[in-house]
Amino acid sequence: MTTDSPARPATWLEVALNGPWSPKQQPLAPVAAEAIIEEGVACAEAGAAILHVHARDPETGRQRDDADLYAPIIEGIRARCDAIVYPTFALAGASGDPSDPADGSGDGRQRFAAVDALARRGLCEWMGVDPGSVNFALDRQVAEDRPGFVYLNPETHVRAGLAVAAEHGLHPGYAIYEPGFLRLGAALAARLPAAPQAIYRFMFSDGFLFGFPPAPYALDAYLALLADAAPAAPWMVAGLTVDVGPLIGQTVERGGHVRVGLEDAPLGSDLSNLDWTRRATRAIEAAGGRVAAPADVRTALKGEGVGDA
Repeated sequence: MTTDSPARPATWLEVALNGPWSPKQQPLAPVAAEAIIEEGVACAEAGAAILHVHARDPETGRQRDDADLYAPIIEGIRARCDAIVYPTFALAGASGDPSDPADGSGDGRQRFAAVDALARRGLCEWMGVDPGSVNFALDRQVAEDRPGFVYLNPETHVRAGLAVAAEHGLHPGYAIYEPGFLRLGAALAARLPAAPQAIYRFMFSDGFLFGFPPAPYALDAYLALLADAAPAAPWMVAGLTVDVGPLIGQTVERGGHVRVGLEDAPLGSDLSNLDWTRRATRAIEAAGGRVAAPADVRTALKGEGVGDA
């Protein structure tokens, strides 16, 4: 390992443990709370400072955004290791509240109800807030003339998420599926300065037809835009149905951070979350970086050593 310098801060490693995928789509992703805890702890011990989880209904195995399902997972991980653990938030229309209709026309606050409840229990440091809407279609779906779906995040919902972030002091993680997400997210962050520093997560894909593939020119484009819209904001490479490994060296050299795991990996991955964590750790160190501890991340987000685009 090498020591970090002002020009090359320690690299944050996030592991997204499961995501919304079914066991058929991602067979190795943990479903039961106990399995999520075990894999989370193992990944934290292997270098992950940040863990992202989707809670599942114990009877159906389907995602359910309920604070009472998330709490034992977060508490179980925290009882055994130090890690920043944060949940997802509900899709538009998935919260079960009539004020949050499927067409996204509500105010969006109910989508963050589980996050709000967890924060009130002292169980959140970060949260997801995705500043834009996008078509999710796999290349094979298009080839078979099977439509994908629209991931809806109206501006009112983004503002609602940032209001929850401001109320509880949670760092919003922006999933940047398209360049416009970055521009709107930065503009709203400027309008709502009470919300803590956002993390800009560039979402690449080899399978979905949003945004960019995981190519160096794509990272260059995002970093040029970030330098204009949110200079010095922390950023990381991530995605869906993707292996961001080829971008890790360039990311470390440019002061960015890395997310891997079975939410992001190509569907049907034969690598476990622990495998993805170890691979990323080796790649970070091979690029001359040092994997950050949770304390490093928290310190950076207080304003000391936040990323450099």
